[in-house]
Order: sequence, then structure tokens, then C-alpha cells
Amino acid sequence: MPCRFSVWSVAVFLVVVPVFFQAPLVRSLPWLSLTLTGTWLMAGISLISRSNGRTWGDLLIGFTWTWLAGSIYWGWFRWEPFLHLPIESIGMPIVLILLSQGKGRVGSYFYFGSLLGTAMTDLYIYWVDLLPFWRQVMYADPDWVPLLLREAATTLQHIAPVGQGVILALGLLITGLLPLKSRQPCWWAFSGAVLSTLIVDLLFLTSSFFV
Repeated sequence: MPCRFSVWSVAVFLVVVPVFFQAPLVRSLPWLSLTLTGTWLMAGISLISRSNGRTWGDLLIGFTWTWLAGSIYWGWFRWEPFLHLPIESIGMPIVLILLSQGKGRVGSYFYFGSLLGTAMTDLYIYWVDLLPFWRQVMYADPDWVPLLLREAATTLQHIAPVGQGVILALGLLITGLLPLKSRQPCWWAFSGAVLSTLIVDLLFLTSSFFV
């Protein structure tokens, strides 16, 4: 069985890197992004069939559900923020069935961690009233997007939004660190997915100040 830190590292990779790969792909070629879901799923199933690849296959299958949801939402529904979390939850029935059968713990916990991170990010957007900017960015001509992002970033430079961000960030940090006390790889996959949300959010926040 792979070491727990390896599972954690791959979980972080599966959240952070695809954001920068899938995001541009799904905007220009949504059907290709959606089709790749099958590729990840088949690769995961193939790895599970090997004794030395079971954990990685499990993790890749959990990642498949996040990729599927991302392809659907960002490909066709990105203009409506209220549909974001429901669509991101599309894999929930599958992972619950797998867990009820005692299967797929690593991938399912990764999915739960990723979904929790998404929920917390959306909560912050609702909390500080960034929804108008969300819609404007999605509808805007690409040349106007940097200006809109700078305007959105400016609204966050006040005590209330900063405090709200700190509260949610601390919540994610604690939620992501506590599972590292466990010896079970599934909890390390969960931790990697949660903590990587902080990385992605900080990268986007930082970039919005410099675009």
C-alpha cells in the first residue's frame, strides 16, 4: 500500500493541476472535457485490477466524479452560480453506494473533501456578495475579464470580507489538518482535497490583484 503522504500529495495534485488544465479546455472544448471522464474512469478501473495500483485506481475514480461535474457545470451552466454545488454533487449517489458496499473509500473520501472545499468557496462568494461579479465574468468578453476581476478583488479589501475569509480559511485548514492524525489513506486523500482548496483559492485571489 502506498504511504499516506503519497496519497495526500496525489490528492493535492488532482485538485490543483486540473484546475489549470480543465478550466481552459472546458470553456473551448466542453465535449472533449466531458469525454475525458470516461478515460479517467477506465484508467481507474484498470489500476484497481492490479494489486499494486488499487489505491491509485480508487483515487482516480473519485477524481473522475469531480472531473465529470466540472465538465458539465463549466461547459454548459457556468453562468448560473446557484447550480454550481448541485452539479458538483452529481457523484454523491455513486460514492454513497460504493461506501455502503465497503468499496472505494480512498476515492470517495477524496470526492467528499473536494466537494466540501467547493461548498466553502461558494459560501464565501455568497457571504461577501460576489455573485454579480460571477455572472458578469462568465458573460463578459475576454478583454473585459481582467477589469472585472480587479473590481471584484477591490471589494474584498475591507475588514468584513477579510474577516469572513479568515474564518472560512481557518475552518478549512483545521478540517484538512485533523485527518492527518489518522493512519488510514482515505483520510489523507480527504485532507489533500480540502487543503488544496485553500491553495487554489489563494492562487485565484492573488492573481485577481495582478491581472
